[in-house]
Amino acid sequence: MFDGTQAPGARMTLSVAALLLAAGDALAARLGAVAVRGEISGFSRAASGHCYLTLKDSDGAAAVLRCAMFRRAAALLDFEPRDGLQVELRGRIGLYEPRGELQLVVEAMRRLGAGNLYEEFLRLRDRLQAQGLFDAARKRPLPAWPRRVAVVTSPAAAAWHDVMTALRRRAPQVEVVLVGSPVQGADAPPALAAALQRAGQLDGVDAVLLVRGGGSLEDLWAFNDERVVRAIAACARPVICGVGHESDLTLADLAADLRAPTPTAAAELAAPERGEALRQLQQRQAALLRAARRRLERHAQALDGQALRLGPAAAALAAQQERLRGLAGRLRLAGQALLARQGPELQRRAQRLDHGQRQPLALAAARLASQGQRLRALDPRHVLQRGFVWVEDAGGRPVLSVRALQPQDVVRAVWADGAARARIETIEAVDTIESIATTEADAASRGIGRGEPPA
Repeated sequence: MFDGTQAPGARMTLSVAALLLAAGDALAARLGAVAVRGEISGFSRAASGHCYLTLKDSDGAAAVLRCAMFRRAAALLDFEPRDGLQVELRGRIGLYEPRGELQLVVEAMRRLGAGNLYEEFLRLRDRLQAQGLFDAARKRPLPAWPRRVAVVTSPAAAAWHDVMTALRRRAPQVEVVLVGSPVQGADAPPALAAALQRAGQLDGVDAVLLVRGGGSLEDLWAFNDERVVRAIAACARPVICGVGHESDLTLADLAADLRAPTPTAAAELAAPERGEALRQLQQRQAALLRAARRRLERHAQALDGQALRLGPAAAALAAQQERLRGLAGRLRLAGQALLARQGPELQRRAQRLDHGQRQPLALAAARLASQGQRLRALDPRHVLQRGFVWVEDAGGRPVLSVRALQPQDVVRAVWADGAARARIETIEAVDTIESIATTEADAASRGIGRGEPPA
């Protein structure tokens, strides 16, 4: 045994008994309940009622297995075992520690013959296994917290009562739905396959339990039927198979997502115990509260540390704020005094600036008005209002000289109050106009007005 004095990393040394116990536990965990066939050799029945025998390989291989059958199991035999008899044994494999030998603890024994069901079982198992129906990769995990489970079994079977009792005791919050079917006889395989299909299609079902009590190989043969095995593999929900006792093994067990040794164990595997779940929740709640308190304490300590570090900075900030308030007051007083001293001068400068701006503006306005008057004097409309006439030719061009006209030309004369078209009859040159003007001047000097005949 490891005494705790070996150096870390050293290999642990076991006693013989501990090694055999560990090996036996490993075999039991790895193989569990097994079924084996062979030929009886060296059979003996002790005074206590226990039976001991050696099982030889029936195919002629040089292999033997020590077997022990205790009185309780031996009392159920319906035949007398003898050497040379071909039998099928079911039980648990382990190690017999006093001799360090591999041993099978037999829980059931039955005779074998030509064309027996067990041979058919093996052939069908090998064929379905080759097709992958028993592969571990296709096994589906069970829901951790199912709300509704379907149970496929006979309503009159003791397995139904066992499942209901276990679930009411362990998980009363789980809803149980019975999908009835015969579990023994010629009608059982198709009925079981149809029941599995219906159970997998029920709304809200999280898992399906396929259960039946113990019996002989013939009694359990419906669970070795290929139709039932394929229905388990095709079921839309995970299937837990609890058929027979722990030593019973059917093809339905191999195809199911999880095998249970008994119907009661199937119910226990389907749903976790409510009390244990509540205890786990309470433990997690307490752990969360402790973690929250620790975190709050760490943050409170961190805040206290930050407050201590901010204390001197806050004092310095208050001093600076007080200094700024003093400077602001001084600045306000200095500004008021400066305004009081500079106010009259600023007012004078503002008046001078205002006067200097108004005078150039007045001069500019006068010049603008004079130029406007000149422009208005040059406006042709004002000229026309003084009695002048604007003359245009037929193309709308101004007639600037009498030489641009010919007799019979049509001109347009424009006055201030309208316009008229005229035809040129005669053209008088400048000398003719000057002689007329001289004649009018002479007449005026003699007191004769224009248009008046001379005296």
